[in-house]
Amino acid sequence: MGVERPVAPWIRTRLRAAPGAAVALALLVTASVCLAASFPRAVDRYEDAGLRRAVADATASRTSVQVSAPPPKLGATQGEREAGLRPAALREQYEGILDVVERPLAADPAQSTYGVRTTKPLEAAEKWLPRPSGLPAQMVLAAHEGLAEHARLRAGRLPRTDGTVTAAAPELEAAVTTETAGRLRIKVDSVIHVPAVERAPLAVRITGIVAPRDREGAYWATQPVLRTPSLRQLPTQGPEPSTYWLGALLLAPEAAPALLGTPGAPARYWQLAPAASALAANDLTRLAGSIAALESGPGLLKVRAFTDPVADVSTELDDVLTSYAELRSGIRPLVAVAAFGSATVAVVVLLMAGGLAADRRRGELALLRARGVSLRGLTARLFAETAVVAIPAAALGLGAALLAVPYGRLSYAAWTAAAVALLACGMLPVRAWITHRAVRVHGAREDLASVRPSRRRTVVELTLLVLASAAVFALRSRGTSGGSAGVADSGDPADLNASASGDQLVALAPVLIGVIAALVLVRLYPLPLRRLARPAGRLRGAVGHLSLARAGRTSVSTVLPLLALLTALTTAAFGGSVLAGITDARDRAALLSLGADARVETMGALPAALPAQLRSAPGVREATTLSIGYEAKPGTGVETVPLAGVEPDGYARLAQRTHLGAFPAGALKAGTATGAGGSTAEGGSTGAGGSTAGGGADESPLPALASPSVADRFGTRPFPVRLEDRSTISVRITVVRELTPAVSGTEFLVVDRARLAAVPARPTALLLTGDHLDAGALRKAAGTAADVRLRSDERAQYVDSPLQSGAEHVYTVAVAAGSGYAVLALLLALIRAAPERAALLARLRTMGLTRSQGRRLLVLEALPQALLAAVGGALTGWAAVRLLAPGVDLTAVALATPGGAPPPGTAALHADPASLLLPALAVLLVATGIAAAQAWWTGRRGSVRELRAGDAR
Repeated sequence: MGVERPVAPWIRTRLRAAPGAAVALALLVTASVCLAASFPRAVDRYEDAGLRRAVADATASRTSVQVSAPPPKLGATQGEREAGLRPAALREQYEGILDVVERPLAADPAQSTYGVRTTKPLEAAEKWLPRPSGLPAQMVLAAHEGLAEHARLRAGRLPRTDGTVTAAAPELEAAVTTETAGRLRIKVDSVIHVPAVERAPLAVRITGIVAPRDREGAYWATQPVLRTPSLRQLPTQGPEPSTYWLGALLLAPEAAPALLGTPGAPARYWQLAPAASALAANDLTRLAGSIAALESGPGLLKVRAFTDPVADVSTELDDVLTSYAELRSGIRPLVAVAAFGSATVAVVVLLMAGGLAADRRRGELALLRARGVSLRGLTARLFAETAVVAIPAAALGLGAALLAVPYGRLSYAAWTAAAVALLACGMLPVRAWITHRAVRVHGAREDLASVRPSRRRTVVELTLLVLASAAVFALRSRGTSGGSAGVADSGDPADLNASASGDQLVALAPVLIGVIAALVLVRLYPLPLRRLARPAGRLRGAVGHLSLARAGRTSVSTVLPLLALLTALTTAAFGGSVLAGITDARDRAALLSLGADARVETMGALPAALPAQLRSAPGVREATTLSIGYEAKPGTGVETVPLAGVEPDGYARLAQRTHLGAFPAGALKAGTATGAGGSTAEGGSTGAGGSTAGGGADESPLPALASPSVADRFGTRPFPVRLEDRSTISVRITVVRELTPAVSGTEFLVVDRARLAAVPARPTALLLTGDHLDAGALRKAAGTAADVRLRSDERAQYVDSPLQSGAEHVYTVAVAAGSGYAVLALLLALIRAAPERAALLARLRTMGLTRSQGRRLLVLEALPQALLAAVGGALTGWAAVRLLAPGVDLTAVALATPGGAPPPGTAALHADPASLLLPALAVLLVATGIAAAQAWWTGRRGSVRELRAGDAR
């Protein structure tokens, strides 16, 4: 007898019974997987782009791996030494070196090359070559492989050889670059003679002038002298050091043996340019290990085995990687905070979706258990039912993530998508397992008035409290950068990723603070509501009393939506404060650099009409004129200090407006002055105020504003200051400020410009303030002689690396996603309570409740929880920022500068009022709006359906 097949499959029947729920689950899983899978790929994209930018910004002479070796040893015959310099031998050794390089370090064949060059410059006897100090020009002779592929011929032809070249060759052909030809006045068919060993000078005939195809490429930039001549100085102690030109003559590769006949100490070289496409931030440790092996490890031994026993490998690429690792170690923890916050809210929303589905089918599942369905069989069916929807949705979300972020590691995205899919598939079965372990027909009430917290829940909450306290303590004491400070000093390649891995507990600190706040509020907030419900019962009407009573007896499941809201609000407040701190730090750094909204400065005096023209430019509110001398020498020493001559009233207003060392204008005005001057010229000449060379004993010293370092050195006694025009003034420090708009350094003096002589009082700079300054109009008015810098342009330079901008974008998206999930959690909570509220309104409507009273009832019932979440979220976000601010350093992401220069100051985290209040107000508006909409929609429907006995709602 065969087994009777079911009338209809379980899964198909369930999906047809609730298609809307299946579609909603699919959309939720698709969006969650798309966001989760996009995150690691987006991080990979901006980290790899930041690494490649760091390598590209560093000069090729630093990032290229340079292998050098002398000619074959002297014990070899002359023929063997010459053969060792020929292109065939060098090519074979070049290919061997490429085989030694270990992955992930890879050479770029298009920019890598090899050759032979003289290591000692050779003097050129031709007198027609430029001689700035009467010294002859010097030349480097180089047989650089690949000249035809990396240069365009501008005149003549490329050099070549006739027959086999030896060390005794009397004449060679060479080419020069356009820069060398222009600066050294070299033309085609010019002949340059360089010394030779025990014979007549070697004649080098110029046959061609070439222009580099990629001037900044590693082929030319690794050895810049081959491309660009330079003016060198002799190491002398005279007031004007002697200089000479150093250029390069590019020989044919086959002419390399001729260099053995010169005193230039020829050497073989192989330069390997790193391939940018092979650089990946996740391989930073292995990349540093490959470099270390090549510089001083097994790779160096292999290179010496087939090149020369004394071959040397050098590069500064490892220093570039260390600098990048330091920047990344300061950025990663901040991104992790946003990622953990958004992930927590997303997990809560998925759990709420599972709880909503379980509550909707509570009666059905209880009936199945009562009719004998095993717990294992029930959960297996629910898992299969959910998987049919979740797995295709997860695959769709993964595909969308791969299309949205086409760059990055696939494995991380796939594992993340699988984790989200597994959570989506397991939330309903697990909830059913917990709820229906025991067979019940009627469930007990599950509101806060009847269900008391268990001991297990208390233990869990105390554990979370301990974890949150440990995370906050670790973050305050160690900071988000953690061990990054030791990355550069450790010297261990493995440390490059040690700090990058981060401390996940520290990144969870804001989330744990939100979790603790949610658990505490859930325990406490019914108490004041119940106390308020009693006096509300004495008021006219039942709406107020009923809404407070229902809000005080809310369901135990309120903990999940409140947890989602508080976590999202805490993360949004923390993230918004981070972004606001980054913006403020960049604005402050730009202001410190310029001193105002715009700065116009010249090397000499400003044109007389320029200040008036700039004051009338669009957007300019005020222009402050300065006379700045950067070579003033205070006291009797030789150290220089910038001295700024200002108009006290206008400069005091500028300092007050910019918050850069505000001071009273009277502090720079002399209280008792016998003349208008105070500056004296050397040689006894009379200054503007009639002072004499003796220092003006009858003149009062100029009051000065000074930096703390200058004030510590000279105190409050008068001291002389020698100006750039060799005049001398006497000053006395009356005000000490750490900052001032005129000068951005740590040492400065500021005096009244009216008491300076004519030459040092000439205006050299203008500080402009105003809104929406027109850069084009300012530069047009200033002309080419003045340097015009705007605060907005100065601010833009601090976003130097894709690592910074990419981290900001990912952080913003993560915070926005967390906020979206929080709104969804609020919506799910209201949807879960919608059937009960609809039935309540229907019953109350039969007792005379009007539609307006019904709307007020639902809004007032939803308002306490929304108000609790809003106020609690704002307070929790503020507390998280205040607690974690001492350990959060935003300098790396906010103020990284080109070339690794030290940033102008630091960037600290502070609470941003807009980030605290706007999300909280949004929660209030959304909650009350949804409740009002639900009441309006319920009022439009009839009460008969809600009052039917036995209907599933």
